[in-house]
Amino acid sequence: VLSSPSKKFRVTLPDSLPPGQAFVPPGRSVAVFKDDGGVYAISTVCTHLGCIVKNTNEGFECPCHGSRFAADGSVTKGPAPTALPWRKVTGSGSDFVVDEDVTVPAGTKVNA
Repeated sequence: VLSSPSKKFRVTLPDSLPPGQAFVPPGRSVAVFKDDGGVYAISTVCTHLGCIVKNTNEGFECPCHGSRFAADGSVTKGPAPTALPWRKVTGSGSDFVVDEDVTVPAGTKVNA
């Protein structure tokens, strides 16, 4: 039996991370962002068939079937049926904990 990594993990954001730029922790299916409103995380698992979306200048794009998502995870082009879910973030400063198993309402941010 192989153990899988915990869906709850610590992440330290780089000081040089520009506002609105995604930081994808190695081996994780989430993009973490920091802007004037705080820190937030969006799942990178496409809601169509589960492929891992890629970050673009406009948001996210699925390489499997072409779904596109705005920077807030909302669908701009199908076949994805729903937006990318936002994930729970706790912490402050540059050290945060992301829980990939907990979905929060879109727009939920924690103070940096």
